[in-house]
Amino acid sequence: MVPPLALDIDGTLTTPTGRIDPRVFELLPEWEAPVVFATGKAFPYPVALAHFLGREETVIAENGGVAYVGGETTTVGDPDAARAVVEAFRERGGEVGWGDGDTVNRWRETEVAVSPDADEALLREVAAAAGGDVEVVDTGYAYHVKSVGVSKGRALEAVAEALGLDPAAFVAVGDSENDVSTFGVAGESYAVANADDAAREAAETVLDEGFMGGTVSVLTELRERGE
Repeated sequence: MVPPLALDIDGTLTTPTGRIDPRVFELLPEWEAPVVFATGKAFPYPVALAHFLGREETVIAENGGVAYVGGETTTVGDPDAARAVVEAFRERGGEVGWGDGDTVNRWRETEVAVSPDADEALLREVAAAAGGDVEVVDTGYAYHVKSVGVSKGRALEAVAEALGLDPAAFVAVGDSENDVSTFGVAGESYAVANADDAAREAAETVLDEGFMGGTVSVLTELRERGE
């Protein structure tokens, strides 16, 4: 019997060029336990991934700011505080990036994502000046301006409860500092080889392979264990 999974997306289910690895569509549709996609991306992205995999849309988005399970959506955090920090960042000459359309932030409900090309030092300075309720999390794909205390790990606890499962039953795979809280809640945790230092230090196991290759190795081992 295979365990439930908590899977990051970018850097974990993708190729080094940022595409969804086709092996996702081979291995996850028939996984015989809940799969929670836990990402820093806005809500529609993990929902769409689950939909096209033919799986229940059980997701954590915006680094824990949004959770969806059993048809119920929960949001936590103070989006106005995050937006105020980003506005102050702009007023001091900072650029959010992403181009005119900015589909990265268009559907965000609880936080703001700033391009990794942005002035990180200035962004962190502005966030610190806001009084300690807002933080900046670097996922390697964006700087996420979000409420302190909002995390994937806390969201996974809530999702697990809604599913009637112990969070410790989950196996988590991820690649960045926003996965550290997930690793602290899940019973087993794996950092893919391309993971940042924070994820590598927090994970129970650091894999030899990166990106989806590392995740495949975990799924293969879990499948063999369950036979």
